[in-house]
Amino acid sequence: MTLSECLKTMNKEGLEAFAHRCGTSVGQLKQVAYGNRRASAGLAVCLDRETGGVIRCETLRPDIDWAYLRQGKQ
Repeated sequence: MTLSECLKTMNKEGLEAFAHRCGTSVGQLKQVAYGNRRASAGLAVCLDRETGGVIRCETLRPDIDWAYLRQGKQ
């Protein structure tokens, strides 16, 4: 599932709550979802966490070596 698909499943209140939990705004989430802005590393982590891994850090920011960071968590 892509971030844009994920956001489309939420109603307005759910989307606002999701953005709040991720420490960002609905507008910023939509900018990232539609490819107008790149997610920061921190936002990528929050989206991964808040979606239970449905939206992965690796998908949002393939330029970061997430495998290195995740290897310590095994």
